[in-house]
Amino acid sequence: MRRILWFRRDLRVTDNPLLSLEGEVLPIFIFDTNILNKLPKDDRRVTYIFEQVIRLKSSLQSLGLDLKIFYGDPVEIFKLLEREGFDEVAASGDYDSYAKARDTKVSMILPFNALHDTYIFKPEEVVKDDGTPYLVFTPFYNRARSLFDKAHLRHYTPGKQTLLAAHYEEITEIKESTERALPLTLQSLGFNENKPEITSLELKLSALEKKLPAYAKERDYPALDATSNLSPELRFGMLGIRELLRFLAEQKKRGIDTEPFFRQLVFRDFYACLLYHFPELAWKNHRYPFNGIEDQERFEAFCESRTGVPIIDAGIRQLLATGRMHNRVRMVCASFFTKDLLLPWQWGEKFFAQHLLDYDAASNILSWQWSAGTGIDPQPYFRIFNPWLQAKKFDKEALYIKMWVPELVTLDAKQIHDERFMLSYRIENYPGPMVVHKEAANKALEYFKKRMAEGVEHA
Repeated sequence: MRRILWFRRDLRVTDNPLLSLEGEVLPIFIFDTNILNKLPKDDRRVTYIFEQVIRLKSSLQSLGLDLKIFYGDPVEIFKLLEREGFDEVAASGDYDSYAKARDTKVSMILPFNALHDTYIFKPEEVVKDDGTPYLVFTPFYNRARSLFDKAHLRHYTPGKQTLLAAHYEEITEIKESTERALPLTLQSLGFNENKPEITSLELKLSALEKKLPAYAKERDYPALDATSNLSPELRFGMLGIRELLRFLAEQKKRGIDTEPFFRQLVFRDFYACLLYHFPELAWKNHRYPFNGIEDQERFEAFCESRTGVPIIDAGIRQLLATGRMHNRVRMVCASFFTKDLLLPWQWGEKFFAQHLLDYDAASNILSWQWSAGTGIDPQPYFRIFNPWLQAKKFDKEALYIKMWVPELVTLDAKQIHDERFMLSYRIENYPGPMVVHKEAANKALEYFKKRMAEGVEHA
């Protein structure tokens, strides 16, 4: 059988289902112009992915294979590949709305063999007895735990594969049905190098082993390096989910409580399942008829870390500088954006999508809908985080804040966490808070109630 092995969110050779398929193979990676054309030319994620693709190419070569790299529209590329007599294209499942639409189009050109790899469970696996998806995490989690078994730890071994002859030493650009050979460089894609700071996967896993015993207690504190930092590796598949699960199983045998970390991995599956079953969540409220108030000035202040609320500005600065943001801080920032500033959650989701190194459509979209109170969530719309209390609780000594907002380094933590002090005290080169939280929260509640009433009236 002649197969195209389409690498996407699985940029590794270890435990990869694609490499377990036998026959004549053409391994490929596509730099998708539908995605790249929307990105700034210094987007650090493109540098990051390009480096991982080159690393994958080298790993495949060590197995007697190689990786042909394309640049263009995937549908147009597969129309050309179809002429070469392939029996199928195999790829790991990808479940956001763009990916599903793209894969459907490709399946109309060549038989499409969708392999399960990216998440613990298949999207139709953890469902209610009647086959409908869970809308609440705890029942989803309980069902997931009951279904989880050794099959989810399966290790894929390489099959007997023969590499098809092709030009592997270049980037093949496909544009308007015309092929063009480009040098194998990032610049051939029209991007400038912008390397994010990266720690090796081996060091991260070694560090996680030490972090796991205190993970449940420390994961919410942004000044502590208490999280795995593995989200980029999971997002792009340099680390397979099954490899991570086997790692946890080994830690569990040593008496380590791995359940809190496993729970977070299941949460990742939960959001992916929701977006799979409800693709309209990517742009549409699931609950409540309010969409925020468009205010460009407020939006720019948030995006430029000029809100005057230290924990918010610290989070945005970390995001802009590194492509990362601590998960607790993400929630506080999203709540401030949608509730204190009353901005449309779609704006915030898009802003995060532009900058997060670990951007995952399901996790980002569902998290923003959760913060806005518009998603699939039993909690009511009037849940509003107080950013000052959140900062005081999770960054008590203001270590995280001072790391990213050095203008405040001479202040005491108590002063930084005191909204009244920050409103009255003038700080050089740092603005005062742009809103008073209690007033903003009350305004938000009035707005939501009014929109709720209008929605019922026009229903």
